[in-house]
Amino acid sequence: MIEIFLKTVPFFALIGLGYWAGATRFFTAEATAYLTKFVFYFALSAMIFRFTSNLELSDVWDGNLVLGYLAGTIAVYLLATIVAMLRKQSLEVTAVEAQCAVIGNVGFLGIPMLTLLLGEAAIGPVVMTVSIDLIVFSGLIVILITLSREGRLSMRTFGTVGLGLVRNPMIMSVVAGLTWAGLQLPVPAPMNDFLTILGGAATPGALFAIGASLSGKSAERMQTAAWLTFCKLGLHPLFVAFGVIWLFPVDPYTATVVISAAALPVAGNVYILAQHYGVAPQRVSTAILVSTIVSILTVSGIIAALTTP
Repeated sequence: MIEIFLKTVPFFALIGLGYWAGATRFFTAEATAYLTKFVFYFALSAMIFRFTSNLELSDVWDGNLVLGYLAGTIAVYLLATIVAMLRKQSLEVTAVEAQCAVIGNVGFLGIPMLTLLLGEAAIGPVVMTVSIDLIVFSGLIVILITLSREGRLSMRTFGTVGLGLVRNPMIMSVVAGLTWAGLQLPVPAPMNDFLTILGGAATPGALFAIGASLSGKSAERMQTAAWLTFCKLGLHPLFVAFGVIWLFPVDPYTATVVISAAALPVAGNVYILAQHYGVAPQRVSTAILVSTIVSILTVSGIIAALTTP
């Protein structure tokens, strides 16, 4: 575990550096927003396209992986939903808390960290988990909040969900990369160099942006944050492990990648959605902050346990 922990230290140190820059106002909220936009639309998209353009669809799509990850994730999602309902939370807040319990920072933290720690072959399973999170659960929260507020669903709701997916650069870069690979088009050397240089900015940029954004988050409702952190860092990888090892078995390497992805802290895009709809943004903010701090130890521990012979 010490060896894995030391390998993860640089990643969390970059997050810490970003936090310092944000907390001291060396990096303003506006600067953080623009850095995040650069990483999201350019650097991370270049990294994903470069990786996926060298893959085949079979390297990404695995029916057992999809079913196993979905089974574990839905189980935790339902558990968080039941607990929220027992606490008499509204449907909107319940949907947001359930989202916190299962949606990890796979895009900004998982893709750069897991591909470096576990090898570039990890990109296939990681991309699959990101796609499931975005297509299934990011759409689900919009549907539930709309249902809570309007009492019904309309084609406009599903149009909003579909448009959100089309506009998401991670989804589009995956589709573009797999299409390029499917057409068996060679990647010209200048293009590959361009993608390598631009994609190289994804890891430090994403981690720095995570830290800088965390500096603006305050801690409230610590009991709820502790529960959601337990769901995300403890129950989610445990249930996903059950799904991909016993219910719908995949090969050991793929299982390691998917379980490690499930062990990542609450994603920042959950806060963006909560803030956009005005549903418990401070609660989500605290869950992100607490889960990210705790994950410094738990992520390295889980990866060490999975990779130790």
